[in-house]
Amino acid sequence: MTETTETTETNETTEIALADIQVLLDELRASAARLGASLGSLTLLQAREPSALPGWSRAHVITHLARSADAYRRLLALARNGTEPGPRADAAALDRAVREGAERSAGELVADLRTGLDRLLDDAHAMPAERWPVLVTALAGWRHPAWFTLQRCRRELETHHVDLNLGYTTTRWPSGYVAWALDDTIASLTARGFPVARIQATDLDRAWTPAPTGPTVTGPGHSVLAWLAGRGTDPELSSDAPLPTPPRWPLPPTPGWA
Repeated sequence: MTETTETTETNETTEIALADIQVLLDELRASAARLGASLGSLTLLQAREPSALPGWSRAHVITHLARSADAYRRLLALARNGTEPGPRADAAALDRAVREGAERSAGELVADLRTGLDRLLDDAHAMPAERWPVLVTALAGWRHPAWFTLQRCRRELETHHVDLNLGYTTTRWPSGYVAWALDDTIASLTARGFPVARIQATDLDRAWTPAPTGPTVTGPGHSVLAWLAGRGTDPELSSDAPLPTPPRWPLPPTPGWA
């Protein structure tokens, strides 16, 4: 969800190679382009129809993504300048913004989202290299370096693109994104004692052992990630025991940053 933040501390665990940041930017831009293509012919009727998220129309999801892009820009501005870029919106204000924004026309919804993502990408490209390790704080209270904002935004775009129910399914998630999101999610679940003994992504040739006991879960990486993200259980997902219910997703990164 959308976040705001403050802090300018750094430590050695926040470092990332500039080449890796460029890869993240390219992947984020590609995610934004795929989403834009899906929304290119959005009609008002489609915007008002339900999304896969309970109580939210597609217009709610699109507005949420636009306000999230604003919040991520705020994180980057704080990391870049070391000061708050104006007043922060709390959770209630963000919720109100989504509800009110969802009443707009399809054209306004899509233009707002595209503008927000374009501005975010422009700000990211202009970020001084030495400012990427600066720690920022999410609205939920957990902290991460500025570069992790790009991962968060990519995860949000990919997940909510599926939630829009416009033909973009989890099978279209890029394998690199799926591998990263599984690593990040399962590390957090392991730290919380999630009762699954083994998770295997058959198409990625990857496996994880979150707990000493529990079921063994097997399936394509996108199916595993969809389950862990609370997006249902794919028929391709198999388990030798009943599946536990994952906690609300996304989880704070583990081991996290001080």
